[in-house]
Amino acid sequence: MTTEVPSEADIHCSAEKIFDVIIDFRGQDRWLTKSSAFHGTSEISMNPVTLGTTYREPGPFGVRNGTVTEFERPTKLSFHQPMTIKLHSGIVDVTMRYTLTPGAGSTHVKRVVTLGIPWSLKLFQPLLVHEFRVESRRTLLALKAYADKLP
Repeated sequence: MTTEVPSEADIHCSAEKIFDVIIDFRGQDRWLTKSSAFHGTSEISMNPVTLGTTYREPGPFGVRNGTVTEFERPTKLSFHQPMTIKLHSGIVDVTMRYTLTPGAGSTHVKRVVTLGIPWSLKLFQPLLVHEFRVESRRTLLALKAYADKLP
């Protein structure tokens, strides 16, 4: 079963600068604090990221091994990061896509997380979707708070 978790915000910054903030994984700690769901990004193959960059994100439910699958500066960026659930109870197929639409004085940022939850985890689907919804919104608000202050 596939579920989409969208978040949107208007950020008072150019699409180019926002794109640069998103792709600087080693600089994430300047704008994105760790949380119960996000413990940081490690094992980054290239920084700033580009098409094909790989990385690893451990979390409370499991580990996401990600790859940058779309890289169209400065408007589109996608990450495929299947999450292996702890205790080998399944893999949640996670794709995160940013779409940046430049406007007059701001950029509309849409962040959509698509979750493919296997039947073996169906019982936990409401919890997983809720956690991804909260974390996705938190991430976009943190990006907005940081990028709104950029010159």
